[in-house]
Amino acid sequence: MNVSDSERVATLLEADGFELTSDELLADVVILNTCSVREKAEHKLFTRIGQLKKNYADEKKVGVMGCVAQLEGETLFDQQRGIDFVIGTQAVGRVSEAIDKVFAKDENFIDLGVREDEYDWSTTPRRRHNEFVAFLPIIEGCNKFCTYCIVPFARGREKSLSAEEIIKQVEKLRSEGVREIHLIGQNVNSYRPQSVAGLENFAGATAFSRLLRAVAATGFERIKFATSFPRDFHPDIVRALDEYENLCNWVHLPVQSGSDKILRAMRRGHTIENYKKRIDAIRNSPRKIALSTDIIVGFPTETDEDFQATLDLFEYCEFDSSYIFKYSPRPGTPAAALEDDVSEAVKKSRFFELEKVMRFQQQKAFAKNVGGVLSVLVEKISDKQSGQLSGHTTCQKVVNFKGGDWMLGKIVRVKITESKRNTLFGEIL
Repeated sequence: MNVSDSERVATLLEADGFELTSDELLADVVILNTCSVREKAEHKLFTRIGQLKKNYADEKKVGVMGCVAQLEGETLFDQQRGIDFVIGTQAVGRVSEAIDKVFAKDENFIDLGVREDEYDWSTTPRRRHNEFVAFLPIIEGCNKFCTYCIVPFARGREKSLSAEEIIKQVEKLRSEGVREIHLIGQNVNSYRPQSVAGLENFAGATAFSRLLRAVAATGFERIKFATSFPRDFHPDIVRALDEYENLCNWVHLPVQSGSDKILRAMRRGHTIENYKKRIDAIRNSPRKIALSTDIIVGFPTETDEDFQATLDLFEYCEFDSSYIFKYSPRPGTPAAALEDDVSEAVKKSRFFELEKVMRFQQQKAFAKNVGGVLSVLVEKISDKQSGQLSGHTTCQKVVNFKGGDWMLGKIVRVKITESKRNTLFGEIL
């Protein structure tokens, strides 16, 4: 979501006459987009602002946007010298106005207001992280209130875009040469628009599965979605994936813990038993759907037995990839009131033990592709290998292979010849 926000802010600023530069030295204004999901991200913000002020004194105006901006508000001006304006998560459409006011009055400015009704969700090709891949928000905010999570306080309540607007954006992206879209949201499968306009001709057990079918029916080449919430993951989503080949064979389904006791403490709203049922539905698909997840280790009261339950769940699910985090309390969340009774040493030990399991499973999943042929969207010239291109498969794996830059933006068939830690290597057919 943060990448998507940055792309839209850059699009808005350029449309309003600002010239964007990647050279920090040339910039009159520096805007830092922030995340508050993890404690480390907040620390990086203050370190970065300190560096800016040390290097440039008061030469540049510095703005903060994103979740930290929304949560901390005016207190940011007191916490860190050198911040000139603060823009909340729903006020990003007014960023140009904020900059103008800061320069006009030479005083701090803050906007934490709600999103305007006419907010433009589109981005321009030159301001996307990749010209062939686009993020399309379909829902923002969160109603789940997991005890550890700050997102509902930073992003507000769930609000779904209309299906008609989504389809309009899909068609626009297609006309601009985008080959792959990601339908995104904090809980993307919690999608519930105010009306069914645009979905009338599509069957489905949930509004989200109907939307998937509607987007797939546009003929867009590749469609992915993230992040899914287990409680709202209906088996009909898998049926939709089976029906439409352009709905890609990858599901990101964060479980957070393998222990029912910890899940209750997290207020996740699902049990391991019903999570496994969703995994079974995914694994039973004939499409070989790749599966990834998020895990938190060291949540308050987590015992060795609770952690072993997480290890057992990994053995059952055989995830293709996993994002593992050590628990850190976020001020303002219910979990922050709990005693953080798992030591840092234990958190670190569990993190590395689970990471070892994850690496083994990932390498096992990657190795299964060696000798096979995968469809790859050529996204960029490889950062590490000279003369090589890089792109993603439909199942969200990175593949590197030799080729010319004229292939950028094409979808090609690649025979996989080698599997390494995080990447597949192959030869174009």
